[in-house]
Amino acid sequence: MELDKMDENDWKYHGEGNKSLVVSHVQHSSVLRLLKYPSQDAEHSQQTTEQACRHIHSIVDFSKNVMKPLLGEAYVHSGEVVKLPLDFVRHLSLKVQQERPELRCDKVMDTFSGYALCLPNLTQLNACHFGDHRLPLCVEIKPKCGFLPFSVHVSKECKRRVCRFCMHQHYKLANGKWKRQSRYCPLDLFSGNKQRMYIAVKHLLEEPQNNFKIFKGGELIFGCKDAAEQTPDMSALAQQLRPYFTHNAGLYKGHLSAKAVLNEFIQVVSSALLSSWSCSRTAEPKKVHPADARGYCEASPLHRDLLRNGNNSLSKDSVLSRILQVQMLDNLDIEGIYPLYKRVEQYLEEFPKERSRLQIDGPYNDSYLEKVKNCPAEDDGSIEYAIGKVHQYRVAMTAKDCSVMITLAPCGEDQVLESTLEIQPAKPRLTYSVSILDLDPKPYDAIPYQHKLDSKIVNYYLRSTHSKQDRSASPSLLMEREERTLVFHPV
Repeated sequence: MELDKMDENDWKYHGEGNKSLVVSHVQHSSVLRLLKYPSQDAEHSQQTTEQACRHIHSIVDFSKNVMKPLLGEAYVHSGEVVKLPLDFVRHLSLKVQQERPELRCDKVMDTFSGYALCLPNLTQLNACHFGDHRLPLCVEIKPKCGFLPFSVHVSKECKRRVCRFCMHQHYKLANGKWKRQSRYCPLDLFSGNKQRMYIAVKHLLEEPQNNFKIFKGGELIFGCKDAAEQTPDMSALAQQLRPYFTHNAGLYKGHLSAKAVLNEFIQVVSSALLSSWSCSRTAEPKKVHPADARGYCEASPLHRDLLRNGNNSLSKDSVLSRILQVQMLDNLDIEGIYPLYKRVEQYLEEFPKERSRLQIDGPYNDSYLEKVKNCPAEDDGSIEYAIGKVHQYRVAMTAKDCSVMITLAPCGEDQVLESTLEIQPAKPRLTYSVSILDLDPKPYDAIPYQHKLDSKIVNYYLRSTHSKQDRSASPSLLMEREERTLVFHPV
């Protein structure tokens, strides 16, 4: 990237979250991630510049030095910090403004600092490399928390039976965040059971909210806009996906039915989430079996027998297993963390200079990772135990809010591929890569807010579900199809 020759016309709006906006290059497989600020912060440009510089560098350091070792080198792309010409950034901001969702425009793009994060465009694979004219597909999933809390500090029994995502749905609907309730349950996706995973992905398709998107050639073709009124058009999506599923099974009047296309697509996504970078075809992959108490959610619409008695296990090195292991660093729950946070705060009142040694604001380096990995097992009343658990909680919260990108591209029959990366020989063949992104550090000072929010979500759920409803779904909805060959292709 030639920074002195940047042209805003070479970049297009890609998407945005609460704290940053992303643009992608129209020709090269790269994206720029720029920070956003409330409009009133625009008056403090010098302060914003220094803040942006620190923030961008902390994102890279946290991803590279903390999350990558925990999640796996193959899955994480940390990117690099770049300093862009201010004229380019200002023109770019004007160019993308008209494409931004109205509900996101309460914040403005950082046009003062010039700092940005440059990353590979994970929605794209070089399809031409595989001799195929079909554009690559990319699925972005925000899986959320995949286990029920098991801490002795949990005060409300419903938290041990119903997952955070399912409870939070009731609260979000009441506050107008979404118009319809999602039936997706993260515990079904993280179960490793193919039937449960199938239904989980199906529910994400039916109500994607901000947890499921599909890109084709880098362009968003499926996803839910904020507070969208309309239900997703499954027929239109099937039409977009049909060219990638051209075998004979499920043909209707010469082509695959919409139901068969979507079924194949869901099977491909599930297989990618279960696959491991390090497991060969000849060796049985090691499995991770979630404990029964953490393996199923009572709010899931699936039949109880399937939830309790299904074959629930994840390959140890699958992307879901990696994420789940990091999420479970939160073994005290926010109710156990909050008193430790107050212990740290009280300690800092007496010894404010200790803030740097405890690395509350970073730096996110090897020393920080050691604090996360080597926290004392038992609470001995020390500040080291308290800050170690707080660091673990923050890392776990990042894993609970990360996104998984699955990028797929058809590959030819004569393409030479490493046999250790194939799942099963079948036709047609797909090559793919799996990545984890959205790995920003969670703010230390957000812990009191998280504590209050947890209480609000649980109390509202208890009030809104005082009468039990039968939300079980018939197992006959499950459809078994043959698997496809999926092949990892490193980015």
